[in-house]
Amino acid sequence: MSDHTSDAGARRRALGSRWLGIGLATVVAVVTLGLGLTGRLTLYISPESIWFACAAAVVTIAGAIWSCALPLGAEGDHDHGHDHGHASAADDTAGTGAEAAPSSPRRALATAGTVAGGVVASGVVVAALVLPPASLSVELAMSRVGEQTALFAGADDVTLGVADTATFGVGDWASVFATATNTAAYDGKTVTLTGFVTPTGDDEVSLTRLVITHCVIDAQPATVPVTIDAGEFETGQWIEVEGTVKADADGALHVEPTTVTAIDEPGDPYEY
Repeated sequence: MSDHTSDAGARRRALGSRWLGIGLATVVAVVTLGLGLTGRLTLYISPESIWFACAAAVVTIAGAIWSCALPLGAEGDHDHGHDHGHASAADDTAGTGAEAAPSSPRRALATAGTVAGGVVASGVVVAALVLPPASLSVELAMSRVGEQTALFAGADDVTLGVADTATFGVGDWASVFATATNTAAYDGKTVTLTGFVTPTGDDEVSLTRLVITHCVIDAQPATVPVTIDAGEFETGQWIEVEGTVKADADGALHVEPTTVTAIDEPGDPYEY
């Protein structure tokens, strides 16, 4: 009976170790590949990183398949042999009739930490499976507006001045608006921009877009002021603006729209 209980406990520990090791990694890899194949991985990372993430997922799945070919618990054979060696030495010293020492508090604490970490990690993976992919919230963008970020750090006004502004997105124009010293050089430039509406106070609104460098963790809001009625669109409404960049008497830049069209959130809501 004791041997049966011991075998059952060893099997549970082996299954737990396999789940925490290759189980979670495999689920994450499958989710990553699924998002990549459906084009939704751009909601989390930049397009330039997708190939690397998918390749890593394929390698992870291949490694998991190979690992599952091993007998259950085989990964712990070395430790068991090591423990057995110590036990034999102890038996030689203390006699074969000595009872096994109780688990130390350190081992109990380590076990509790492993279980807690496994529950949290499993919860995150299950959430990734259950919850649909979604873009970052408008509230997050609004909460970060006005923060000093790296988005405008080191912006080269000369380079922006000679660039083809027809290709500029919200992030590019936000850099121009924030750093330009010769704003007259941009007065009259035509733009076609897509973003969502955010209030800026004094019944004014801005066109906002989240810009990411590598993944959503480093997302930074880029905003450009647009001359439209504050009550015309709800906060968070995605719009497409066609218009002209205008310089005020004080040199401040804004977009004077000719047409503003409400649209659905685009499939790729970020700029890079």
